[in-house]
Amino acid sequence: MATLVTSDEPARAAAFTDEPDAALDALLDAERERRRTQIQLLAGENLSSPRVRALLGSDFADKYAEGYPGRRHHTGCGPADAVEELAVERAKALFGAQHANVQPYSGTSAVLAAAAALLRPGDSVLAMSLAHGGHLTHGSHANFSGRWFSVTAYGVRKSDGLIDLDQVRDLARKARPKVLVAGAISYPRAIDWEAFRSIADEVGAHLLADASQTLGLSAGGTIPSPVPYADVVCGVTHKVLGGPRGGFLLCTRELTERVDRAVFPFIQGGPMVDQIAAKAYTLGRAATPAFAGYTRRCVANARALAGALDGHGLRPLTGGTDTHLVTVDARALGLTGREVEQRCERAGLLLGHCAVPYEDVPPASASGVRLGTLCVTTQGMGEPEMQEIAALIRAAGKEPNSGSVTERVRSLAERFPGLSTKPQCEESASL
Repeated sequence: MATLVTSDEPARAAAFTDEPDAALDALLDAERERRRTQIQLLAGENLSSPRVRALLGSDFADKYAEGYPGRRHHTGCGPADAVEELAVERAKALFGAQHANVQPYSGTSAVLAAAAALLRPGDSVLAMSLAHGGHLTHGSHANFSGRWFSVTAYGVRKSDGLIDLDQVRDLARKARPKVLVAGAISYPRAIDWEAFRSIADEVGAHLLADASQTLGLSAGGTIPSPVPYADVVCGVTHKVLGGPRGGFLLCTRELTERVDRAVFPFIQGGPMVDQIAAKAYTLGRAATPAFAGYTRRCVANARALAGALDGHGLRPLTGGTDTHLVTVDARALGLTGREVEQRCERAGLLLGHCAVPYEDVPPASASGVRLGTLCVTTQGMGEPEMQEIAALIRAAGKEPNSGSVTERVRSLAERFPGLSTKPQCEESASL
């Protein structure tokens, strides 16, 4: 039998209380210690600022705001409308876009929405091969892209590792794709968006730029932007932008309604208003000279790291980098990329593994290593530290379980805490 609440019971008996949770507190402490003592070289990670994290935990977290500003399915959305409009206007101004949608929960959600706006199941798509640097959403059979669409893959030249635009054009003429996808996850070079636009126009395809990995560099003016050339651009506010994990879309005015309807109601319901508030802050910060300087330092650090690794026998794929990404061939260490990743993690160096184009081995045995300079640049490291990091990576690969390597990594990490102070992209004095 249910127990009735009587008038003698305290009025606040049903209220939530913030009781201590020892298990979660211990895990949070462990994560803070990990970040304090390890060096983050994962290409897709960055360190968000206290302001970003405060907005993610703000009162906006409680608000349901299904729909769009002025057209919500819930009442009480005045401030939510205003914060989304602010984020949209900042995105449009930052990238020079005709329209922006800031609701996608993630980068993958943004690509899914773009596909829903431009394609129907069974349509033909031309995208970069996953083995040559393409993303999961560009045709993997484990993903919606490979299951719903007929995907043809283009790749890079064997001679220099650069995208083979002649191959892209030939394949486009044969496949006649409805959408041509430009963009990658493990390709360290700036993409020739104008050339892709020309090919798309020749075959009557929409050009979709999945620039999630590098769009923040375009915001800082460090590499060319896809916005003037692409029909739809997919981006994220984490990675280079250093904001909350989440996606966004930029598109032409003509595609506004199709893109918005693809996000809501087709692929998701109510947006996360706290995430949108943090996106608005991040997009505003990215319009500052300080952020532009930060992007330049990210690229300078990546080039220094690629050169230093090359000096240790780890050959940079494509011969170098134009972005914050570095990809290298680890065969000089006599190890697979995964083995390098595991040995480095034991020493406190966090990086990833990737495929080496044209290497005829299973993915688990691929020889590529993928690194990024976002976190270390946010922490304030510069080119001298990139030399030190390259030496530590080689030592970790050659001396597994070496206590001295682990201590050197920890010492370097502790010299650049970068967590209790403003990130470098917010410090105008750091320019």
